Amino acid sequence: MTGSSAGFTVIIPARYASSRFPGKALADIAGKPMVVRAAERAAQSGARAVYVATDDARIETAVRAHGIESIRTRVDHPTGTDRLAEAVQKLSLADDAIVVNVQGDEPLIDPKLVADVATALERSSEAAMSTACHPISSSEEIFNPNVVKVVLDAQGFALYFSRAPIPFARDAWSAGNARTPAPAGLPCYRHIGLYAYRAGFLAKYSQLTPSPLEGYEALEQLRVLWHGFRIAVAIGETPSPPGVDTPEDLEKVRKLAP
Repeated sequence: MTGSSAGFTVIIPARYASSRFPGKALADIAGKPMVVRAAERAAQSGARAVYVATDDARIETAVRAHGIESIRTRVDHPTGTDRLAEAVQKLSLADDAIVVNVQGDEPLIDPKLVADVATALERSSEAAMSTACHPISSSEEIFNPNVVKVVLDAQGFALYFSRAPIPFARDAWSAGNARTPAPAGLPCYRHIGLYAYRAGFLAKYSQLTPSPLEGYEALEQLRVLWHGFRIAVAIGETPSPPGVDTPEDLEKVRKLAP
């Protein structure tokens, strides 16, 4: 078990419907449903409790069969964060309680990363939420719009998230040589989509109006920065294990699962 000074709760939003992969939460990985695998990994983080928040009886039955607590939520939530907010309300958590949102399609998630994100928020009283990243130096990754980058300030708070290459090394990547290797020491980080929140902020978050930035970048976390809230960022050393978006991803994860 990974230790953490933060007393935190993990909630895993899970729904059966999925536009690209219906029923993936219950996809079998070495004899266990994928969402159960994610919950078991999250439990190794040192969390006080782990819950699966779902609107589907099949998921609820499956997780409870493996000794995992579940919370039944409404079916009309537009995002997993909204489902998380309802679960927090039902648990009657204190406003300053730390809640880590682990995705049910991350069956290989590193328990230490879960703990690190919780600790980053616990240690940052100015932050409303926290997330994670890891260094990258490959110009192919940096220029890939499917790879989300984050720029940090001196205190480790997020300044901006983007699909564009940020920070942009002007001298190295001037017109004509934009795919040359990144210069040594460039502080470029790939964002990892793992989040921790203060429970009280989740209620506020659902009331925040969308920002123009998130509309163009298709990055919901920009709404938080747009409205002036701070996001603490834990820096990991290595990439996060792969998640599952498609049946092809599932086959890859099955080969990696213990």
